[in-house]
Amino acid sequence: MNPFQQNESKETLFSPVSTEETPPQLSNPLKKTPPKICGSNYPLSIAFIVVNEFCERFSYYGMKAVLTLYFLYYLHWNEDTSTSVYHAFSSLCYFTPILGAAIADSWLGKFKVLSLIGLSLIALGTGGIKPCVAAFGGDQFEEKHAEERTRYFSGFYLAINAGSLISTFITPMLRGDVQCFGEDCYALAFGVPGLLMVIALVVFVMGSKMYRKPPPEGNIVAGVAKCIWFAISNRFKNRSEDIPKRQHWLDWAAEKYPEQLITDVKRLTRVLFLYIPLPMFWALLDQQGSRWTLQATKMNRNLGFFVLQPDQMQVLNPLLVLIFIPLFDLVIYRLISKCGINFSSLRKMAVGMILACLAFAAAAAVEIKINEMAPSQPGPQEIFLQVLNLADDEVKVTVLGNENNSLWVESIKSFQKTPNYSKMHLKTKSQNFSFRLNYHNLSVYTEHFVEERNWYSLIIHEDGKNISSMMVKVMENEIANGMSAVRFINTLHENVNISLGTDSSLNVGENYGVSAYRTVQRGEYPAVHCKTEHKDFSLNLGLLDIGTSYLFVITNNTKHGPQAWKMEDKPANKVSIAWQLPQYALVTAGEVMFSVTGLEFSYSQAPSSMKSVLQAAWLLTVAFGNIIVLVVAQFSGLVQWAEFILFSCLLLVVCLIFSIMGYYYIPINPDDIQKLEDKQIPPIQGNMISLETKKTKL
Repeated sequence: MNPFQQNESKETLFSPVSTEETPPQLSNPLKKTPPKICGSNYPLSIAFIVVNEFCERFSYYGMKAVLTLYFLYYLHWNEDTSTSVYHAFSSLCYFTPILGAAIADSWLGKFKVLSLIGLSLIALGTGGIKPCVAAFGGDQFEEKHAEERTRYFSGFYLAINAGSLISTFITPMLRGDVQCFGEDCYALAFGVPGLLMVIALVVFVMGSKMYRKPPPEGNIVAGVAKCIWFAISNRFKNRSEDIPKRQHWLDWAAEKYPEQLITDVKRLTRVLFLYIPLPMFWALLDQQGSRWTLQATKMNRNLGFFVLQPDQMQVLNPLLVLIFIPLFDLVIYRLISKCGINFSSLRKMAVGMILACLAFAAAAAVEIKINEMAPSQPGPQEIFLQVLNLADDEVKVTVLGNENNSLWVESIKSFQKTPNYSKMHLKTKSQNFSFRLNYHNLSVYTEHFVEERNWYSLIIHEDGKNISSMMVKVMENEIANGMSAVRFINTLHENVNISLGTDSSLNVGENYGVSAYRTVQRGEYPAVHCKTEHKDFSLNLGLLDIGTSYLFVITNNTKHGPQAWKMEDKPANKVSIAWQLPQYALVTAGEVMFSVTGLEFSYSQAPSSMKSVLQAAWLLTVAFGNIIVLVVAQFSGLVQWAEFILFSCLLLVVCLIFSIMGYYYIPINPDDIQKLEDKQIPPIQGNMISLETKKTKL
């Protein structure tokens, strides 16, 4: 028999003999009976915790909702950089909880970290709040009310998503519908969430006297790390075949650390090992605020009765969470249980992963549809050309080659709308294009300079008894979020000043002057005020839709004064944003099965001294998930739909690995844990006494 194991059994066997030595009596604040909510078994203190979490999550998700578009449209970063910084920030928010857990368990306790560090210093607040608030709420329950505690975690998650729901809907409205200095009001969008953090602090402090506050139990994080390191190093120092093996690799720490700590670390490492595959799920879930929001910017967001901002689509996630949590808890899980199926926590998490895989497959399908419906882009040594005939009669347009041979011929009627562009091939990256214009009995030759990968409009107009032409480049940049773009050609013989409801007016030169593009809010423009040096008039621009650029030609060939002839320079994508509904529904169902279940599972499997540590480890998987997205966004080089497929396949493989690991994992019953911990004799302070001393004492 292993001598070490034999000595352990002696210590266990004869420990009752030492009961004459009265162990130090530890104060147990958990015996205090807290006030309850309306006579139920729910402590009144959790109401303050849940409201605090609502306000804090309002602040966090409200700020994150507009973050990607802030990078894209305000700081003018590209999509990959915006995505990378978004996920780097998210990753940092989920790395700091490990620091918060260490401080909470070893120094200040969960209550002081949550109120003083977590809510006072917002920059590090996530690190203080996230590992503590869920576990702190669980601490408010007595062990005999374990069922109510399980339901608390569902209610806690409801509060998170209620805050997220309201903030994700309101904050984009504050950004897009309110103008600050003529632009989107990001100051207000970030300021309101900051105010909610102040309210969160006030609400949390109001319940201070009602909280059950378990004291910190030493430097748990450092103790766990030292225990693991000593076990590993001690094992390598004793590699001789003469030294008996031990049942568990952590048993090699027994010479220095108490048995209770070793037992707790064993339980902790079992769960941490199970966490290894989890980051991939978060890599998919957190892309709702980055890649999926960017996808929404390329879609038609007009729902008829309401026009969504692209970042408002994220509101579907918390809204569906509020619907799915009671649906799953009260209906689906109960039906599965009545069918005799053991739907354990780990099985729920595995199914949640599969649903997230399907969500990204759906997102890939939507992305492919967007690409099919979007106008094709000119490639190398290519341009797209359309011809606008503003003369009073038909013009025959011929594109000439080097030897004046005809490359392209088309007759364009007066003010004929030509929404389709013709692809033209260049011999170099830039060159002069030659045209022959036949108008009445005239034949006019002209040349225009063009560059590859651009869209051009050849505008033909009368010039006395002759005709002239000019080449105008069509808008090449993406139109800012939720906006339309307009430009004007003025056929009048005097300058026109146009007021589009923005801070500055738009001036268009006389005699076929062409204005620059101006972005405006989507909407109806039935009477846009214009004025010349001699008169004022209004133009009916009609509906300006999201993502579309328009050309308006100001003419005066009617008895009703100047009019605006309208055509689309560049059409917007017609794929409705409603096609994102299936992917949001699938990923949210996966989140409810994975995240809510995992949150409660982490608490139930953690030793009482390491609740915050395991919560922080759970959040650490979120941090690593965001790092995965950051790396893929920067280095994959894949088109977007292929990137979605890659994430879906990776999670499917990870789900298989997690299912195998979960099959061999034996969950610990929380009731058994408590009974075992209640029987534990308080650990001896200081270093462990030697084996020889124990034998003498026995």
